[in-house]
Amino acid sequence: MTGLCGMMAWPLQDTSVEAAQIMLTEEQRELRDALRRFFADRSPAAEVRRLMETAEGHDPKVWAQMAGQLGLQGLAIAEEHGGAGFGMRELAVVFEEMGRAVVCSPFLATITAAAALEAGEGGHDLLPGIADGTTIATLAVAEEDGDWDPGAVSAAFADGVLRGTKSFVLDGHVADLVLVAARDADGVGVYAVEDAAALARSNLPTLDQTRKLARIGLDGVAARRVGGEDALRRALDVAAVALAAESLGGAQRTLDMTVEYAKVRHQFGRPIGSFQAIKHRCADMFVLVESARSAVLHAAAVADENPELLPAAAALAKAYCTDAYFHTAGEAIQLHGGIGFTWEHDAHLYFKRAQSSRQLFGSPDRYRERLAALAGLTGAGAAP
Repeated sequence: MTGLCGMMAWPLQDTSVEAAQIMLTEEQRELRDALRRFFADRSPAAEVRRLMETAEGHDPKVWAQMAGQLGLQGLAIAEEHGGAGFGMRELAVVFEEMGRAVVCSPFLATITAAAALEAGEGGHDLLPGIADGTTIATLAVAEEDGDWDPGAVSAAFADGVLRGTKSFVLDGHVADLVLVAARDADGVGVYAVEDAAALARSNLPTLDQTRKLARIGLDGVAARRVGGEDALRRALDVAAVALAAESLGGAQRTLDMTVEYAKVRHQFGRPIGSFQAIKHRCADMFVLVESARSAVLHAAAVADENPELLPAAAALAKAYCTDAYFHTAGEAIQLHGGIGFTWEHDAHLYFKRAQSSRQLFGSPDRYRERLAALAGLTGAGAAP
C-alpha cells in the first residue's frame, strides 16, 4: 500500500497542466453516462462470458454500433483522416467505461495502432478505415521473450518484406491491419501489413479469456514503412494511458461490487460492512481507486497538452493503475468470502483482467524502472 501511494509524489509536479484541465467537462460526463448505458445493455456479464468462449472474442455487431452510433473508433483520430478530432481525455472516458464492464472488444488494439499511424510519417490513408469501424487493427511489438521494449525488437524488414515472429499480439487473430515493429538498416520502424491473410496466425492460451492474444509469423510478408521509432514509442505511451484508464474502470467496479455486498451480507446479526476491519479494507480500496483516477486524468491531460512529458505520465499511470486494479480485484474476492472464489461470481472476471493488464505492454516494474530513468535516478533510459 505504501509503495503504491508513494509513486504518486514525483511525476505529478511541474508538468504545466492546469488543474482545471484534468477535470471532466460536462460533455465528457455526458459521454461517460451514454457509454455506461450502452455497455450495460451490450456487455452485461452474461454476454462477456459468452463472447470470451467464441473464436472471435467480440461481437461484430456491437463493434459496428460503436463506430456507427457512437463514433468511438474515430473519436481521437484527426478530422482530416475521417475522425472526430478529440483527444486522450475523451478516450480515457471510453476506456474507463469499457474496463468497468470488462468489454470484450479489439478496441484497445485498434486505438494503439491508430496512434502509431497518426504519429508516423506515412500510413495516414489507413486511418479512415479505422475511424469508420471497417478496419480492426493491432500493433505487434513483443516477440517470444515477451519484451515490449522497442530496443529488443529483432524482426527484420528488407527488400519489401518482413521476417521474424511476433507474440502476445493483442487481437492479432482478427486484425485486418497489422502494424509490425521491425528493424531495417536505419533502426526500428513501424511497418504496415495490409494483407493480413498472408500472415501465419495462431491463438495463445491466456489467463484472461476476455482478451485474446496471438502469435504471428512474418516470414516473407509484404509490408510498407509507416513510421519510425518515435511513432512506435508514442503508440506504446498512448496504450499505457488507455490501459490505465481501463484499469481504473475495473477497480472502481470491484470497489462498488464489494461495498454493495458488504451492505447486504450479514454475520452475527449485522451487515459485515459495519465491522471495523471490513471498513478499513474498503477505505484502502477507495484510496487506491481515487489515486488511480488522478493518475489517469493527469496522464490524459498531458497527452493532449504536453506530449513531450507523456512518457513519464504514461509510465506512472500504467504502473500505478494496473497494480491498484490487481489489489482491489483481489480484495473484492477476499471480502466476498466463499462466493467470490466461485466461477459463477463475476469477481473472477475482473481479477483475471487485472492480472493480464499488469503484464500487457510491460510489467509495472518495467514502467517504474522507466520512470526512475526519466527522473534521472538511474543511468539508462529503460523502456517498457
